[in-house]
Amino acid sequence: MKIFALLSLFFFALSVFADSYTEREEVRTFVKELAEAESFNEKELLSIFAHAEYKQKIIDAITRPAERVLNWSQYQDIFLTERRVEAGVAFMRDNSESLAAAEEKYGVPPVIVSAIIGVETMYGRITGGYRVLDALTTLAFDYPPRARFFRGELEHFILLAREEKQMITDLTGSYAGAMGLGQFIPSSYRAYAVDFDGDGFRDIWNNPTDAIGSVANYLARHGWRREGQITIPVSGEGMPGDIFNVSLKPSKSVGELRRLGLQDTTLSADEQVSPMRLVGKAGDEYWLGLKNFYVITRYNHSKLYAMAVFQLSEALRDAESDPASL
Repeated sequence: MKIFALLSLFFFALSVFADSYTEREEVRTFVKELAEAESFNEKELLSIFAHAEYKQKIIDAITRPAERVLNWSQYQDIFLTERRVEAGVAFMRDNSESLAAAEEKYGVPPVIVSAIIGVETMYGRITGGYRVLDALTTLAFDYPPRARFFRGELEHFILLAREEKQMITDLTGSYAGAMGLGQFIPSSYRAYAVDFDGDGFRDIWNNPTDAIGSVANYLARHGWRREGQITIPVSGEGMPGDIFNVSLKPSKSVGELRRLGLQDTTLSADEQVSPMRLVGKAGDEYWLGLKNFYVITRYNHSKLYAMAVFQLSEALRDAESDPASL
């Protein structure tokens, strides 16, 4: 079975690549196993790796220690800017039909889908300039701490290129292999990306309609509650400190928290929530994350990320209803 008809344009003698990935035993083992499991032609798979290039910049990026751990106050300065809100309003205006269709089908509001794309790639302006083949091959075979994970993603990437009939050497993304407006890794692409405009290609790279549908589908498949609340601010006064920031998943009932000192909320006593304490501009902030907040953290496992998406979505909602506020 041929992998990609277009690949023949680039097929040439593997002996030219004396120092390429094709000479490495672990790569050849990976190719043999993938060919047997997924009905690939082993020689054509090797030709793909003849084009893969090791990128030291990728290793540097993934191993670079964080200069500092950001708190919520600092996180806001990155993602809750006037520029990002203005660009988001323009994105929603330009893609209003697709956003409305996604809300109708998946139940996810346009401001949430737009906020995720805004946080991930500034609405498609910063999607990553690495070839995904280079990124995933480098990390799969030259980054031992997570080699197993990235070999899995590399397999998914090769499969998605075959399924979508795409030239595998053309697809680009982040240094970790995340792709398109919504920054899907290959396994997420195969599981959740949708061809929302029906043209036969799930194009999350250049087609905002497909990217919008794919983000909405991802959230819906992870349990998004249509018209459900996301998070609410509360007073932390009198509440024990050890109940906060324990779990992203809602695991405390509102009734239990009331017995611990939570002041009354509009939530029912049996509602499961995740109590959070964040360091904000004016000091500590206290929030209750609900199911939809947890769903956003399935996209990125960080309460700061989910809070940025939530508050950016609220800013987009306010700006959309009152353009003069911009």
